[in-house]
Amino acid sequence: MKIGLHLPRLTFPGGPATLGHDLARIAGAADAAGVDRVSVMDHVWQIGPHGPVEQDMLEAYTTLGFLAAHTSRVKLLTLVTGVTYRDPGLLAKAVTTLDVLSGGRAWLGIGAAWNEEEHRGLGVPYPPVAERFERLEETLRIAQRMWDGDESPFVGTHYQLARPLNSPPALSVPRPRILIGGTGEKKTLRLVARYADACNIFEMPLPAIQAKLDVLRGHCADVGRDCAEIERTTLGRLSLSADGAAGTQTVEQALDRFGQLAAIGIDHAIVGLVDAWDPAAWELVPELVEKVSALVPAGRS
Repeated sequence: MKIGLHLPRLTFPGGPATLGHDLARIAGAADAAGVDRVSVMDHVWQIGPHGPVEQDMLEAYTTLGFLAAHTSRVKLLTLVTGVTYRDPGLLAKAVTTLDVLSGGRAWLGIGAAWNEEEHRGLGVPYPPVAERFERLEETLRIAQRMWDGDESPFVGTHYQLARPLNSPPALSVPRPRILIGGTGEKKTLRLVARYADACNIFEMPLPAIQAKLDVLRGHCADVGRDCAEIERTTLGRLSLSADGAAGTQTVEQALDRFGQLAAIGIDHAIVGLVDAWDPAAWELVPELVEKVSALVPAGRS
């Protein structure tokens, strides 16, 4: 099992003046601790429950490019890009650029988008939900085509690309991996089964996670795909302490928590580390990462 770091809060004590320095230090700590990947939100305003919309938020792909320059091994992705924020050709180009400049460490994290308030606030079109899912599927097809080197025209309902040229090509083999975020059983998990290398589910009671994985297995059976090909990830929150004081967990308590996730088949626990800007928050992370790496998710032995 693996541990990933998610950075949903960018409001640090030093404010914007030290934000770059703080992010570089956090990314370096993740790299050194053995964390598998680092993700950022693809929002332009802060979202609840992390804070009011006025709190600091950075554009995602600019931030990932910065993090690539300050790391050497962690994988980099959004959790997740809203399909409405960028036309698919430019999105595939952005992920390819990140992949090339990071030495093959980019993933595409993507979903159907949901934050109407920030769309309206910054003038980004926000189509109805059915159309957003149609755009999501077309975007996945376009990205895969561009990463396959297929320059033939793409003519879809919402997007038309005369020549989806992608040069230089991505370094990841056979292409950057795709993670689709969300738990919708009729549309999102169906798209995971058809197009994705990984899914992401909010950390919730174990029976609820298990139910989502069962739905995913059903969709995989429908399209003739081995569900074991898909990495299963969760998104939660983590605060470690030596004594398990209020609101925190000891390494052993966290290990038990992730062990329960592994027992139902979760491969990767992505966590928002509380007070990630504080070096003290990282003191126990390397120990936890090492112990979690010995866990074998159900179905992976």
